[in-house]
Amino acid sequence: MSDDKNQNHDEPVFRDKRRIDPETGEVRKPGAEAEGAPEQGAPEAADAAASLAGDEELTVDDILNAANAEVQEPSDEHLADLKRVTAEYANYRKRTEANREAERERAVGAAVAALLPVLDDLDRAEKHGDLESDAPFATIAAKLRGAVEKLGLTPFGEVGEVFDPQRHEAIFQQPADDVETDTVADVVETGYTLGGTLLRAAKVVVKTPQ
Repeated sequence: MSDDKNQNHDEPVFRDKRRIDPETGEVRKPGAEAEGAPEQGAPEAADAAASLAGDEELTVDDILNAANAEVQEPSDEHLADLKRVTAEYANYRKRTEANREAERERAVGAAVAALLPVLDDLDRAEKHGDLESDAPFATIAAKLRGAVEKLGLTPFGEVGEVFDPQRHEAIFQQPADDVETDTVADVVETGYTLGGTLLRAAKVVVKTPQ
């Protein structure tokens, strides 16, 4: 009875899963151990070979080659994303530069606006003859005017100019026969622009045609 039980027991199956063949020293290919496995263990040997093939790890070169291939042959979606990001960055730079320039003009304008009353005093002093070329005060006035002009401040408002309601503020109108259109007859207060911004309109007397 015991002999029958021993005969019914399957003999143990040994599988060599070593990747290096101990006899040849060469790397075994996936599934090679399945070919040399005993016939009674054929299903188990096939499973082991499949497991070995699935356990293959990617090398660094494999990963780099795959990444390079993706870069060298980008898809339409990748190109569209790249163009979109590039356009967004370009727009961001333009907005940043525009905002920086606007902030600079605002800061300079605030500083220069505080000096406008001083410039008005210089204009009145000049009309009264207090800024003669040999007067010490004339040198100071010239330096101040030169400094604000370097900041971008430009005066405007001259007698004989055509009246422009966008740039001139008429404080008085007088009919005249010698003009065919509204013309500046006198400048009471000089106007100023800073860059492309109107900082202050010129206050003028206007001649109007009869």
